[in-house]
Amino acid sequence: MPRHILFVTGTRADFGKLEPLAAAARDAGFRVGIFVTGMHMLDRYGLTKLEVHRMPGVAVAEFLNQREGDPQDMIFAKTVIGFSDYVRQARPDLIVVHGDRVEAMATAFVAATNNLRCAHVEGGEVSGTIDEVFRHCNTKLAALHLVSSDTARARVLAMGEDAASVAVIGSPEIDSHARPSGVDMAEVRARYAIPFDDCGIAVFHPVTSEPDIGDQAAAFFGALEASGRAFVVIHPNNDPGCEDIMAVIRALPGDRFRALPSMRFAYFSELLRNAAVIVGNSSAGVREAPFLGIPSLDVGTRQTNRARGPSLSRAAARDGAAIAAFLARQWGRRYPRDTQFGQGDAAAAFVAVLRDPATWDRPLQKRFHDRPPQG
Repeated sequence: MPRHILFVTGTRADFGKLEPLAAAARDAGFRVGIFVTGMHMLDRYGLTKLEVHRMPGVAVAEFLNQREGDPQDMIFAKTVIGFSDYVRQARPDLIVVHGDRVEAMATAFVAATNNLRCAHVEGGEVSGTIDEVFRHCNTKLAALHLVSSDTARARVLAMGEDAASVAVIGSPEIDSHARPSGVDMAEVRARYAIPFDDCGIAVFHPVTSEPDIGDQAAAFFGALEASGRAFVVIHPNNDPGCEDIMAVIRALPGDRFRALPSMRFAYFSELLRNAAVIVGNSSAGVREAPFLGIPSLDVGTRQTNRARGPSLSRAAARDGAAIAAFLARQWGRRYPRDTQFGQGDAAAAFVAVLRDPATWDRPLQKRFHDRPPQG
């Protein structure tokens, strides 16, 4: 039997990163499953589990791990219970988790406590919020590390991980953006009733360690409204504080803001390629946008120290003058492609890792690898 690779996805964002890897593993002859939970299962966020089910040739399992308003510790506990039940039956050879979400931490915990091999995608990155803590927890729980850059690799090694267990593959979502989206802007506008020919994208997520996120959102969207520009607004994820942000979004004027719960990946990719700018605190602004040469404004602390480059600017959410200056200066500009997070070949690198016998021979019992002191 081919080895069974099980991917865990909890949000529309992490599925965009995991889908190229899952497709490549499937096409390489591995048996691929996807455990779908988190925001994917909730109507108010677009019921994006349907996007996962559209992927051919993979087995999809669903688990509802939360109700509206559940705190993150409860979501963690529910996910541990549901995923533990599932893997006892499925017995995957490798569990693949991504990033810094509580679902990834819960499923990596289950893998570690059940002596199952786990690969963590995009470890070793920093953001300055509690999400970074979750990400580093996942690194310590995982046996295999698929990082996006040499800088991230160095951080994983600084956490005592075995250098042989760390592979630099780049950011997987770059693979999808590196190829044609398969749709055009006329189709994007028609499907999502976007009335603007010239618009930016705005995405503003909660920062769980900042209780004033609603006030930040009010200032941020107020600056966008004052600019007179048009924006497609993607709803925030469901972390604590999302209701405060949604209250601001609901009050935006409909003639210049088109708010959407979510978008299919191909349609979002095409919209991003044609956007005048992207603003907010989504990772798309610090990863995908620079790769596509789209000007981006990183607002607030959620992506602190995550990336840098000529197309990327930064501002505090309450700094209306800086936001206005960015929009005036950068609207519609284009930059050379930034490849600091890969060339779009992460999926091929992932398959190479899967085909390496050392991946499967390495013991699951981990030990701390000390590094020589600096200086």
